[in-house]
Amino acid sequence: LHHGLLESFLFALALAVGITPESLPIIITISLSKGAQLMAASRVIVKKLTSIEDIGNMDVLCTDKTGTLTEGHLSLEKCFNPEGHEEKGLLLWVLLCNEAVVTDERIDGSSIDKAMWESPHKSDVLVPFAKYKVLDKNEFDFQRRRMSVVAEDKSGKRSLIVKGGVESMEAVTEFIMINGKKETFNAAHKTAYHTMINLYRTQGYSTISVAMRDWQDDHSEKTDEKGLTLMGFFIFLDPPRMSARTSLLHMEKLGVAIKVLSGDDPFVTHTICKKVGLVIVENKVYTGDELDKLDDKEFKAVAEKYNVFARITPEHKYRIVRTLNTGPGRTIGFMGDGINDAPALKAADVGISVNTATAIAKEAADIILLEKDLAVLVQGVSEGRKIFANINKYIRNTVSANFGNMFTVAFSSLFMKFIPLWPSQILLNNLITDMPMLTVATDNVDVQTLSKPKKLDITTISSFTKVFGVLSSVFDLVIIGTLLFVLKVDKDTFRSVWFFESALSEIAVTFVLRTQQVFFKSRPARSLILLSGIATLVIVLLMLPTPLSTFFQFTAITPALFAFVAGVVALYCLSAELMKYHFFKKHPF
Repeated sequence: LHHGLLESFLFALALAVGITPESLPIIITISLSKGAQLMAASRVIVKKLTSIEDIGNMDVLCTDKTGTLTEGHLSLEKCFNPEGHEEKGLLLWVLLCNEAVVTDERIDGSSIDKAMWESPHKSDVLVPFAKYKVLDKNEFDFQRRRMSVVAEDKSGKRSLIVKGGVESMEAVTEFIMINGKKETFNAAHKTAYHTMINLYRTQGYSTISVAMRDWQDDHSEKTDEKGLTLMGFFIFLDPPRMSARTSLLHMEKLGVAIKVLSGDDPFVTHTICKKVGLVIVENKVYTGDELDKLDDKEFKAVAEKYNVFARITPEHKYRIVRTLNTGPGRTIGFMGDGINDAPALKAADVGISVNTATAIAKEAADIILLEKDLAVLVQGVSEGRKIFANINKYIRNTVSANFGNMFTVAFSSLFMKFIPLWPSQILLNNLITDMPMLTVATDNVDVQTLSKPKKLDITTISSFTKVFGVLSSVFDLVIIGTLLFVLKVDKDTFRSVWFFESALSEIAVTFVLRTQQVFFKSRPARSLILLSGIATLVIVLLMLPTPLSTFFQFTAITPALFAFVAGVVALYCLSAELMKYHFFKKHPF
């Protein structure tokens, strides 16, 4: 259009840069980094910055009950013989059949093994304990749900001692010790035994059994765990966490569904869930044995519908998480702390572990909680959503403003005899208006924005860009028409006034479009107000006769033009406020 090849090329290049949100990588990095600092203050350590968005968008959390719904510390309450009488001497057998590593400083091992060594009654059996040595061990696994050892006393008598879950032990028990005599473990004994065990289970106690048999060899296999004599059972208590009920309510308000994946007894799991106020779907607790009987289609239906699973293995946990993750538009979180939880942590969109977890679990996780508590996770979800909402603000505001301004610049160049803005002025406009957005990470967020998980919806952003970009262009055209056909200003004045209006309106409208509420009802962050004020001051100074304005080829504008621009900007913000109400009603963020 007779503007010269080089001039036109630079103008086109400036348009391309102007319409692109080139500060987006910087804004996102700053927002996520600042968010990671804020989450660390809430006792949530972020290993990967991208996981901040995932934890904010999480709509399903799979977690064990231990340490989240309970206090996370198991204590041995009592040991009973098969007749239901307390018998502290039984502790000797489970201290021998134990995988805990005991030193003067600490006790490491499973929660049950640690609880046995932490029992105040252990002092009653330490003297006879010293007379035994363990010759062989078959470690615990989730398939058998038991462990065994070959122990020998000083006389040379050897015994195979087995401890484990009540059901798994019953399957390999043939006899029962009643009043010091070995009897066949018949139906009557089983009925009486189940009655006692279930009494404690329904009160929230975890239970295990111990059984023995005489042994001759110094070695044993897992297949030797049979023909045992039941010696007694132990009850443990991990009390419900007092804050769990409140945390569950907060999770519900945040739109996060909780699924409990527990390896514990289904009776105990059911009781604990009820005590902390978790609503169990159809009052049904699915067990690992029941899940094993389902085909893939049935498994998927059960995993999606039900929310409490008990007596399941790490393989079940992995399969549940992987199955849930195939659902459309879902973000699945999994919280685990054991070695065997690593596959499920990897299968989840956001793997969550705790500072006290095994090294493998922490390595597999994306986020580490300094405390295994749902309350800490609630804070993490809220912070994640704030950060995502603020990044979304930048994308919406900047893309729509850039689109509106650059569309007007390009359109007006078709019928104007001069380039409406110099390339350097276009880039300066972008630089100044992006300054306040550097504080977007710390901006306040409306409460309703945090009420449910949000996804980056390109369709909605596109609609937002068109609606508010066109609105911006309308007011730009008002400026153009007034300057060219009414006031008939010169080229330098035109560029100065248009730059002034374009930059000022983009900063001002940010306070309107940053919230779905009426703008004065949502308080912006102080840093956003401060940097917006500085940016506005710079824009005003550029309109005054200074060396900087001369460098960018601006000319001083009159007070009347100042007032004219201020009026147009105010009318633009009012129009955006009215249009925003209708837009967000149809497209709520």
